[in-house]
Amino acid sequence: MRQSIWHLRSRVDARSSSVRRCRALLCGLALASSALSLTGCSNINGFLEPNPDAFNAPGTTHVEIVVATTRAPAATRAVMFGGGRAPVPQFADMLVSIPPAANRKIGDVQWPKQLPGNALTDFVTLRADVINRDQAIATFSRLLRESNKSEAMVFVHGFNQRYDDAVYRFAQILHDSGALGTVAPVLFTWPSKGSVFSYGYDRESANYSRDALEALLRFLAKDPKVKKISILAHSMGNWVTLEALRQMAIRDGRVAPKIQLVLLAAPDVDVQVAEEQISTMGPDRPHVVLFTSQDDKALAASKEVWGAPRLGAIDPDVEPYRAMLAKEKISVINLTTFPSHDEFNHGKFAEDPKVIELIGRGLASGQVLTDSRVGFGEKIMQTTASAASSVGHAAGLVVSAPVAIVDPDTRDHFDAQVDQFTQSVTHIGPTSEPSQ
Repeated sequence: MRQSIWHLRSRVDARSSSVRRCRALLCGLALASSALSLTGCSNINGFLEPNPDAFNAPGTTHVEIVVATTRAPAATRAVMFGGGRAPVPQFADMLVSIPPAANRKIGDVQWPKQLPGNALTDFVTLRADVINRDQAIATFSRLLRESNKSEAMVFVHGFNQRYDDAVYRFAQILHDSGALGTVAPVLFTWPSKGSVFSYGYDRESANYSRDALEALLRFLAKDPKVKKISILAHSMGNWVTLEALRQMAIRDGRVAPKIQLVLLAAPDVDVQVAEEQISTMGPDRPHVVLFTSQDDKALAASKEVWGAPRLGAIDPDVEPYRAMLAKEKISVINLTTFPSHDEFNHGKFAEDPKVIELIGRGLASGQVLTDSRVGFGEKIMQTTASAASSVGHAAGLVVSAPVAIVDPDTRDHFDAQVDQFTQSVTHIGPTSEPSQ
C-alpha cells in the first residue's frame, strides 16, 4: 500500500513539475512571438513564377526537367506543389535558367534575393507547367530523344526540401556534373514540408511515396526507347529509393535490368536495414555507389534520434562495415576529408566540383540538399536533435526562439510551431501545484 502511494505521489509530482515547465516555456515563447512582430521583411516566396524576360539572357544555360510527384498541388502557381500528400501522382514540366559560368561557382544554387530574379546572376524559372500523365510521357520521350545515350536519370531528394528546392538543386546537379544533354532528367519529389521541425512527417511521407516511385521506375524500365536508368538519391530520399527497389525485386524476382546505377548520397537509413534492403534485391541488382562522410552532423543527429548508425556516416574502412560493403559489392566514395559549404556537411556530393565531375563521369560511363537557405535557427534545431528526442518538441522551440527573431528563414516556421505546441499543452488542464 505504501509503495503504491509512493508511486502515485511520484507521478503527481512529475506531472506538476511538467506543467510548471510547460507554463514557463509558454511564457518564454509568448515573449519571443511578441518580439517577432517587431521584425521586418518576410521570407521571399514564389521562385517558380515564370520570368519570360529571362529567356534570352546571354550566356545562360536552360535545364528542362520532367517531374513526377506525390505532393499535393499548392494554392498558388508560384509554389506549384506543397508539403501535402496527393492521392495520385502529379506531373510537371520545369525549365530553369542557370547563370553564365563566369557569374557562379560550381555546386551553388544561386537564389534570387528579390523577384523577378536576374538571369545573369540567379537561378530563374522560365517555365513551370502542371501537366497530365500523357503530357509527361510526351515530354520525357522528347528529352530522351534529345539525349545522346537514351538514358534516364531519376533524382530523389531528401528531408527538409520544398518543391522549388528540389527543382533548382536537380538543375544544378545536371548542369555541374556535365550530365545535361546526355540523360533525360526525371525528378521524383515527395511530400517534404521543407522544415526541420517536420522530420517525423517527412519520414512518413517517404513511406507514403515508395509505391509511386516503384511505379515510375517500372514505367521507365518498360519504355523500349530507354536503354539505361540511373538513380541519384540523397538523405531520406535513399529510404524511398531502397524501399521502391526492394519492393520491385520482391514483386518481379529482381530489379529491372535497365536500372544499372544507384548513387546513395548521405543516406539517412539504418545500416542494418539498408543491408537487408540491398540484399533483398538479389544478385542481379544495380551497381550501388555509396557517398559517405563521417563528419556529417545531420546524420549524427539522426543517429541519436533513431538510436542506430546511419549508412551515410559510416567509416568504410572499419568493421563490421568493411565486410558488409564487400559482401554486398557496394562501391564507396568517402567524402570525409572534402570541404563543404554546408556547415552540417550533409550535401557534399552536390557541392564539390570534383565530386560533381565524378558523378558525371559515372553517368557517362555506364545529388545542398539540405539547402543553403535554411535558417540558421533551424540549423541549431538540427544540432539539438538528440536533446529533442529526450525532452521533446518544446526544447527545439526554446533553442530556435531567439534566432527566429532575427532570421527570416526560421521565422516562417516558428510561429506555426508555437501555435501547434500551445494547442498540445493547453488541454492538460489546471493542476494544483504544491505550495513552495
